[in-house]
Amino acid sequence: MTRRILLIVSGGIAAYKSLELVRLLTKADYGVTAVLTRAGAEFVTPLSLQALTGAKVYEDLFSLTDESEMGHIELSRAADLVVVAPASADILAKMAAGLANDLATTLLLATDKRVLVAPAMNVRMWQHAATQANMKLLAARGVLVVPPEEGPMACGEFGPGRLAEPPVIFAAIESALGQAGPLAGRHAIVTSGPTHEPIDPVRYIANRSSGKQGHAIASSLAALGARVTLVSGPVNLPDPPAVTTVHVETAAEMLASVEAALPADIAVCAAAVGDWRVEAAAQKLKKGAQAPTLHLSENPDILARLSAPGPQRPRLVVGFAAETENLEAYAKAKRARKQCDWIVANNVGGTGIMGGESNEILLVTEAGAEAWQLMDKRAVADKLAQKIAQVFS
Repeated sequence: MTRRILLIVSGGIAAYKSLELVRLLTKADYGVTAVLTRAGAEFVTPLSLQALTGAKVYEDLFSLTDESEMGHIELSRAADLVVVAPASADILAKMAAGLANDLATTLLLATDKRVLVAPAMNVRMWQHAATQANMKLLAARGVLVVPPEEGPMACGEFGPGRLAEPPVIFAAIESALGQAGPLAGRHAIVTSGPTHEPIDPVRYIANRSSGKQGHAIASSLAALGARVTLVSGPVNLPDPPAVTTVHVETAAEMLASVEAALPADIAVCAAAVGDWRVEAAAQKLKKGAQAPTLHLSENPDILARLSAPGPQRPRLVVGFAAETENLEAYAKAKRARKQCDWIVANNVGGTGIMGGESNEILLVTEAGAEAWQLMDKRAVADKLAQKIAQVFS
């Protein structure tokens, strides 16, 4: 069965890359219907898109001919996935505000299908608070994002804002559809990164987690067809393509976002959640003769709450245990205490292990403990995702 892509090409010099994206999609037997905005038509022509898609290119919301052939509501819902590439700052702002003043934005507001955007704009426009607020809002609504790349701009500046290369966008489309994957139709929640627990307005308690393992797991699950919600603490990593990412800071915020994402079939708690929070001071603590006393309270236990019996418990709950000694004993005890199905344990006692590029895993399940050799975190993620897929096969 041919999968259908509705491709919206908005304005910007990067619009020429949409032609290469169409070529990749049609070569892989996708059906592509193109919508060209007025600004997009300043950079690529309808004829170019029509020649590559082999189909009519739509531009005008008020064309009576187009409405008699295929109304904008039907056009918005006839595809399996809506892709905006490039997505300009303007169209992203209109999506966030819910505007519908041309064909492209009307389709985006009317669609009942998943939407994937690949932003492209000047670095200052990308980094502007308004654009970042729009991106956060769209991600919270479930819009998938292929983050822009860093590099030289057509305007002569350098930084993040370049449209991702067409093969990267193509791979994100494949992951977003994932119709043939073993986890198609499954929803997975993945937590990742550290939490930051504030001490005062300028200080916080944190840990060395980089989020690399959790983000990799989210990508691997998406590649197997799962719909993935990634709840991430503060990290210096791009949001994975084809994954809905929710950004949080504290353990309480992480719990609230995880619970809001339920129900789910799979939960992988890879985040290094702070065990304690501080009764934060309202003002910056000043240095004095004596060190201040920090009053700690226990944070909510996200893994234990997800594992507790109940109607919203995911079918498979996977926890992580970062230990510096007695790895197997502590992992088995944690699995029993938390009531989760699996524990992925790793020894972080060595210098540079936590936050590094590799992990040596001990997977603890009801059947026993299985040692994995040292491998990079992407390989760990792929192997764990395959193990999870076997549960649902």
